[in-house]
Amino acid sequence: MGRSINKLSARTVDTAKRHGLLADGGGLYLQVGKAGAKSWLFRFTLDSRAREMGIGSLRSVSLASAREKAARCRALLADGIDPIEARKATKSKQLAVDRKAINFCNAAETYIVAHEAGWRNDKHASQWRNTLQSYANPVLGDVLVSDIDTDLVMQVLQPIWLEKSETASRIRGRIERILGWATVSGYRKGQNPAAWRGHLDNLLPALGRVRRVRHHTAMPYQEIGYLITQLRERDGMAPRALEFAILTAARTSEVLGAIWNEFDLKLAIWTVPAGRMKGGREHRVPLSIRALEIIRGMHIIATDNYVFPGANPGRGLSNMALLSLLKRLQVQATTHGFRSSFRDWSAEATDFPREVAEQALSHANASETERAYWRSDLIEKRRQLMETWAAYLDTPNGEVVPLRTRRELA
Repeated sequence: MGRSINKLSARTVDTAKRHGLLADGGGLYLQVGKAGAKSWLFRFTLDSRAREMGIGSLRSVSLASAREKAARCRALLADGIDPIEARKATKSKQLAVDRKAINFCNAAETYIVAHEAGWRNDKHASQWRNTLQSYANPVLGDVLVSDIDTDLVMQVLQPIWLEKSETASRIRGRIERILGWATVSGYRKGQNPAAWRGHLDNLLPALGRVRRVRHHTAMPYQEIGYLITQLRERDGMAPRALEFAILTAARTSEVLGAIWNEFDLKLAIWTVPAGRMKGGREHRVPLSIRALEIIRGMHIIATDNYVFPGANPGRGLSNMALLSLLKRLQVQATTHGFRSSFRDWSAEATDFPREVAEQALSHANASETERAYWRSDLIEKRRQLMETWAAYLDTPNGEVVPLRTRRELA
C-alpha cells in the first residue's frame, strides 16, 4: 500500500522542473511555477469550501519544515479552525506586540519628524530635541511608551519644576503630546500620565503661583565698548555673530537664523521675515556702517546659505557657541541681555524718542487701533539710532556720543 503522506523525496523536490503540483500527501504540495520557481502549498476543505494556503518558497522552507507546517495546519483543521484565519490572527497579534515595543526616544523623534514641517522654523525642532535629550531621555528614553506612568513623568519634572519653571512647563507639554501621539497610534492605552488638568495639577503646584520673572542678565551699557574691542581681537564665527547681534539689538534666534536673501546690501537693510519673528510681523533692521561691514565680510567667505553658519553644513551657528564665547570672556551676561543694555543706553544716554527704540527692538509700541493708523516703521530715525549706538560702542571708555548722521560717521 502506498504512503498517504511524505510521498516526496528530497531528490524529487530538488530535480522537479515540470510546471504543476507534486503531492506530498496530507494536503501538502510542491508547486512548480512556469519559470521554475518552487514553493509549498497546503490545500484543504473546510465547511465544504476548498482553500489553498501558501507556506513559503523552497528557498526558505525545506521539505521537513514544510511537513511540520502542514502537520500544524491539519491539527487546526481537526479542531475546526481555519489555518489561514489562524495565521492572520497570529500576525495581527504580533503586530500589536511590535507596535507596543517603541520606546520614548523613538516615539519622540517620530513625532518631531511628523510635525516639524508645520513649525515656524528649524530652531523649534532643535529646541524640542535638545530639551528632551537633556531632561526627558535620561529617565524615559529607553522606556517603552506603553510602560510610562505618572511616577516616571514625575521623575523628569520634579527636579526642575521650581528651579527651571519655564523649561519644566515646556517639557511636560512635549511629553504629553508625544504620549498622546503614541496613544492615537496604538502604542499605548489609558490616561496620559503627562496631562496637567485633573492629573498632574494634583501633584505639582501651578507655575503661575511659584514662577518668578527672571530677566536675562544684561551687561551695563557703559562696559560693552570694551567687550566689542575684545570681540574684534578674536577670529571665528561666534565673535562676528555676537558683535552683529549687539550692533543690531536683534534677538539671538533672528541673528543665528539669518540667511542671505534677507539682506539688501545696497540699502543696508536686513529684513527678517514674519515667520522668524517672535511677534509674527516682518521686521526691517537698518544696518550701521560697522554692521554692514561684518555682513560684507561674511559674504566674502560665504559657503552656506546661513550668514553665520555652524559646524554642520546647512545649519546656523548655535546659541551655545555664543554662550561659550561669553563664558570664555568671563562676561556675566546673556546674548539676549544686550537688548536690555541697548534699551537702557537709548533711554539714559540719548534724546531719541521712546517709540524709536521700541521699534528697533521690534516691540509693539501701541494698541492695535493706533498701529492701524501708524504705517511707518520709523526706518530712517532708527537708522540714526543704530549709527549712534555703533559709534558709542566704538568708545571703550563709555563716552556718550552725540547724535550724528550716517553721512558724518562715514
